[in-house]
Amino acid sequence: SCTWLPFTNHNPKTTNMNPSFSAFEWSNGLLYDYSKNQYPTKLYAFAGANTFQLSPGSTYFVFQHQGFSFINGRFPLAHGYFASMTDKQVFLQGSEDSKAIIIERIGYNGVFLLGGPIEEKGRLKYIDGCTDSLLIPPVKLGDPCLNHLHFPAGIDQTMHTHPSMRVGLVTRGHGECVTPYGNIPLFPGQIFIIHEDTGKKAIGLDGKEYLEGSHCFRTFDGTMDVIAYHPDSDFGPQDEDHPMINRTIVDGISAKHIDEIKTA
Repeated sequence: SCTWLPFTNHNPKTTNMNPSFSAFEWSNGLLYDYSKNQYPTKLYAFAGANTFQLSPGSTYFVFQHQGFSFINGRFPLAHGYFASMTDKQVFLQGSEDSKAIIIERIGYNGVFLLGGPIEEKGRLKYIDGCTDSLLIPPVKLGDPCLNHLHFPAGIDQTMHTHPSMRVGLVTRGHGECVTPYGNIPLFPGQIFIIHEDTGKKAIGLDGKEYLEGSHCFRTFDGTMDVIAYHPDSDFGPQDEDHPMINRTIVDGISAKHIDEIKTA
């Protein structure tokens, strides 16, 4: 089985593993099974002239790192392009030199979307000099999303955690992930997971306790770009708060504030 069991059984496809961070070899197939989590997710590597069959009841986020993939044999994904697919898209087929990550969000009904290539840097300000772009936004508040995170040269991020897991892929440049349990080099094509902060602690290399999931990123002489999947969000449109209803005006009042005309 390719199922990864945190901190107990070592997945042979895992090259580095600690309470904050896991890195994976680029081996075609399932890399990480998070399906029993609150935000059930599976991570796959997709390489070479293979076919990936989509399962009902899930939405799949894809980033094409190298070569080409084709959705249903007709929609191409080139290097730097990304997609959101549902079971209506049926399958993904790769070229001989194809490398892509596929992230399955189980039980989520997303939309079919194609985009790319990613830009040189992010459109939004992040932390410590970094920027990011929301490549595939949440359809509604709480839904998963796919992001492009850009690190300029010379970045030394503040140590932090996340309330849910993150899937990452280094698509350009080099750097390292710093954790209390050891530092991991990052390079183009490196697939990794940042583990969620569950409130549990583990002993760092200095003998002190740290929250599992504690990490930060560093760059040196060059920049680095990372594709980051979030299985959930605290941002997005809601039925009572979205651009269409907010900017519909009745006698000078936004329809957002007129309950009697809202769709039941």
